[in-house]
Formats: sequence, structure tokens, C-alpha cells
Amino acid sequence: MPDADAFLTKLKQCYLAADMHLQRKFNRSLPFADALFDRWERAKLLGFGQGASIYNSSLIFGEVTVGEDVWVGPFTILDGSGGGLKIGRCCSISAGVHIYTHDSVLHALSGRKAPLHKSPVSVGECSFIGPHSIVKAGVSIGSHCVVGAHSYVNRDVPDRTIVAGSPALRVGVVEISGDEVRLKYDREET
Repeated sequence: MPDADAFLTKLKQCYLAADMHLQRKFNRSLPFADALFDRWERAKLLGFGQGASIYNSSLIFGEVTVGEDVWVGPFTILDGSGGGLKIGRCCSISAGVHIYTHDSVLHALSGRKAPLHKSPVSVGECSFIGPHSIVKAGVSIGSHCVVGAHSYVNRDVPDRTIVAGSPALRVGVVEISGDEVRLKYDREET
């Protein structure tokens, strides 16, 4: 298959050139698709807000609305198939985050007799969801919130709240005074 071999060679050369460019310009090396495709362009094609970006390795399902200046990291899942997912402006959705608007737990346990659970999810403005966190269907995360890494968010998170753990529990609050932001933990480190 000389045509296939030639195509593969060209494809590898293309990736290596893109990867070298990223290394020189940003001191990073990305997987094939993330290196080749512009994340701001993809966000624009998906109808996300001005200045938003989403890596090519991210999966999008159903109705997903994303505000301005939102960063969606690599290897994320944004599932709006169970009633819609809305993410407000200026949020950071870290690498590996999964946000679901449906689940099949009862459906599976009942031998597929129970319906899928479907419920929308919303994330307010200026919130941060830490790496590898999971947000369950039906949850509302407020504005100016922090979700710690590896958390399982299975209940609503009020504005200006810090949650962490599995299941995620309140561990502090976000205090904002003018342009100053402070994370105040319920139990200060000693």
C-alpha cells in the first residue's frame, strides 16, 4: 500500500511540525489532534462565547452552552444530552473533568426497565472545576466557586463556595473584595 504509507508519512511530518512549533512557542507537546487543531476555532464552530477554547480531545454531547472566555481543558466530557449543560463566562474546566446531564444507574440495575435519569446541569460565572472531577446530572454549581481536584459533585454548590472530595463537601468560601480574591478554608492549615 504505497499510497497509505505515503499518506502516513505526510501525516507524521505534519504532526511533528505542529508539535515542534508548540514546543518552541509555548514549551509544550500535545497529542496529535490537540496539536493540529486550534482550540479557539473549535469553540467558535461549536457556538461557544467569544474567547472560549476547547481542546480537540474533549467530547461534546447534546445541548452545551458555553459563555465567553471559558477554558475547557483536554480529555473532558461535556454531556448536554440529558436536558442541557450551561457554563457561564470566565470558567475553567480542568483536564479530565466529566460533566453529565444523564446517567443509566437505575436503568442498568432494573434490567433496563427504569428510564435513564436526565437532568440539566449549570455552572455559574467565574468558577473553577479542578482536574478529574465529575459533576452529576441535575447539579447546579454557582458563580465564583472552586471544585477541588478529583471531586465527585453530587449536590448543588452555592455561590462563592469551595468544595472537595468524593462526595464533594464544603471546605471553605471564596471572599471577593474589589479585585482581590481570597480562598478561606473552614479548617486553616497548620
